Amino acid sequence: MTNFTKQFTYLILTFLTLVAGYAYLRYAYKVTDSTPFTQEIVLIILGTIATVFITALLLNKQTAVEIEKEQNIKFLDLKAQTYERLLDLMEEMSVENKLTNGDITKLRFITHRLAIFASPAVLNEYNHFLHVVSEISKDGTFDDDERTLADALGELTVQIRFDLLNENPSEKVYTREQITKMIQKNSTSSSDINIS
Repeated sequence: MTNFTKQFTYLILTFLTLVAGYAYLRYAYKVTDSTPFTQEIVLIILGTIATVFITALLLNKQTAVEIEKEQNIKFLDLKAQTYERLLDLMEEMSVENKLTNGDITKLRFITHRLAIFASPAVLNEYNHFLHVVSEISKDGTFDDDERTLADALGELTVQIRFDLLNENPSEKVYTREQITKMIQKNSTSSSDINIS
């Protein structure tokens, strides 16, 4: 039995119980017409049943909302870990300043992880990023194509940011282009720093 069918069955049973209980209490209220104290007890019972019913409905809804919230937090955490793994791998490759077939294979396998969590915009940008990396991998180093790789990684990072923060680029203070320029400026200016 599906979850919806179960909930529908419980709803019908609850409704029938409520109608039967109301009919019985209404009958009891009319029967006890001659004794006002008994009528008050029947009204208290009716009020208690209504309060318990409403409280049960509210608690059920609250529990469902909290479960959904917890699932969303776990999903966001898994998504962030996947993106972090991708960026760590790119950092590792950049530090080594070489690109092996094993690295290309690792990047291609990340595609499957991204397919589970990433938004379509991230998947599209990652596809473009893989194309750039494939072109660079022909000579095996990043030296000649560092700017191209930085641009592709910057675009990918922007899409990851929008996906993680659930932002719409057209509704934010900074446009997509401004964020891309900031990321590219930061990533290329780090290569100009002289370490003594």
